[in-house]
Amino acid sequence: MKTIDYYFWLNSDWAYLGADRLEALAARQQARIRYLPVDLPEVYARTGGVLLGQRAPERRAYRVIELARWCRKLGIHVNPTPAYMCPDAGLASRIVIAADAAGLPVAALYKAILAAEWCEERDISSPDTLRAILREQGLDAGALMAAAEQPAARRAYRDNTDAAVAAGVFGSPSYVYRGELFWGQDRLEMLEEAVAASR
Repeated sequence: MKTIDYYFWLNSDWAYLGADRLEALAARQQARIRYLPVDLPEVYARTGGVLLGQRAPERRAYRVIELARWCRKLGIHVNPTPAYMCPDAGLASRIVIAADAAGLPVAALYKAILAAEWCEERDISSPDTLRAILREQGLDAGALMAAAEQPAARRAYRDNTDAAVAAGVFGSPSYVYRGELFWGQDRLEMLEEAVAASR
C-alpha cells in the first residue's frame, strides 16, 4: 500500500492548516498515513533550525502575514499569537503515539490538540487540558495518559525524531513518500502528484 510518513510537531500551526487536506489526499490516492509526532526543538538543534522566539523580528512578522493569507485561502481560523504558544509538546506527542499504538484513529485527536492551542486558547502542555481533550474525543483518558508515560511511548517519540532527521526533515509539517521529502503544507499538491504517479 502507498504509505506517507508524516512528521509533525504538536505545536505546529502549519500542520493544523494542512491536516484536513492531507487526509483528503490520502483518501483520494488510497494511501496510508503514518503519524509520527516529533520533538521539533530537537530536530532544529540537529539541523540548524531556529525556534520562533529566537528569530529576527522581520521573520516573525512575515509569519503572521503568511498565516493570515493561508487562513483566508483555506477558510480556517488560526490565532498567530495564542495565549499558550508553543509549550512543551512532549506529553501531547506521546499521547498521540500511545493512541496510534493502541490502534485508535489519531487524525481527529491530533487535530483537536492543535486546535486547542491555535483556536481555543488552551495549554496543551497541561495534563488537565490533554485529559479533557481525550474525553471530548470519546477516548479513555486514564489509559492513554498512563500509556504516554510508559517507556514504549517515550522511546517511540525519540525514534520518530531520529527517523525524521535521518529522512532529511528540518521543519513541520513534513511528508516523506518513498524517500522523497516534501516540507510544508503548501507542498501537499506536489506530494499528491508524487503519490498519484507511483505504482
